[in-house]
Amino acid sequence: MPLPDIPRSRLTGWFARMIASRRFQKWATRSMFTRGVVRREGAALFNLLSGFCQSQVLMALVQLDILRIVLDRPLSAEVLAQRCNVPADRMVILLRAAVALKLLKARRDGKFGPTRRGAALVGVPGLAAMIRHHDVFYRDLADPAAFFRGETATELAHFWPYVFGGAMQPEVAATYSDLMAQSLVLVAEDSLCQVDLGGVKTLLDIGGGSGAFIEIVGRAYPKIEMVLFDLEEVAPAALARFDRAGIGDRTRIACGSFKTDSIPQGADAISLVRVLYDHDDRTVANLLVKCFNALPHGGRLIITEPMLGGDVPDPAGDVYFALYTLAMQTGKTRSVMEISALCVAAGFDIVAAPEAFRPFVTRCVEFRKG
Repeated sequence: MPLPDIPRSRLTGWFARMIASRRFQKWATRSMFTRGVVRREGAALFNLLSGFCQSQVLMALVQLDILRIVLDRPLSAEVLAQRCNVPADRMVILLRAAVALKLLKARRDGKFGPTRRGAALVGVPGLAAMIRHHDVFYRDLADPAAFFRGETATELAHFWPYVFGGAMQPEVAATYSDLMAQSLVLVAEDSLCQVDLGGVKTLLDIGGGSGAFIEIVGRAYPKIEMVLFDLEEVAPAALARFDRAGIGDRTRIACGSFKTDSIPQGADAISLVRVLYDHDDRTVANLLVKCFNALPHGGRLIITEPMLGGDVPDPAGDVYFALYTLAMQTGKTRSVMEISALCVAAGFDIVAAPEAFRPFVTRCVEFRKG
């Protein structure tokens, strides 16, 4: 007699209900066949539960500059408490939490020093600045249900004024330009590991801020001519950067908004570094058409930014960056396929989507004008 044909959805639902059953959970905890899985899954759930505490420990370490203080010489909790103006008993709790997170290590003499991970955090360009900036993001997520309903008036919607265009006060422009420049170093380095710019004569970097990406490209490729295109409130700050890097004779600045102005002509390659995910599909589509029209036949378009995981969601793109761009209320994080569809609609042919070395830093997709 054949077995009944049970729909897959019913089997899936039965299995989920079984795992959710308290009776099954108690049995699985005792069984030698399942208790290892129970332990691992329980630890993973608790890690999610306590994740916000871990983030706040990280924020405190950065705000108090503890990792940098102990970088050269391990110090005791008492000394760190005095240096940071934190009560000694509370400093002990913070330091033990940092040890648990493998950012600090406790020595036998009672002093605390950085682990490899903690030392790396100090050295990663822009990471400490981005962590400090998260106080805005935390406030936006204070009521997650309201956030996902779209009921939150987020602070991040006003933190990056360049997204909306228009004039900016000099101090506002300096604040976001500095944060962008610091965080762009890793993005630029990882991008150049994925994309070879050999053969490019002139690179046009759209939305390049104070020129951090162009600086790194200029150091890596001594023959490329480069053009920076961005708002007049931020782009001129790149002049000093280019002169310090010794690439001032190969760079040119063109000021304007890609939303309302024409894109400079003459480049055989265009880079969009963390630009698309700041904007909605209509703005992105218009920008890509402008890029297509500005490039010669055979011209290259290089897009580099954090992306969704596509068919397999990942914690970087589908959690962190997806929520961050949602809080900005202007753009969204997209997958390689979504970006490719927009570029193909603008007339481009996809050339390559190399595997990212660190997807949590950036991914690259390259297109060509046929």
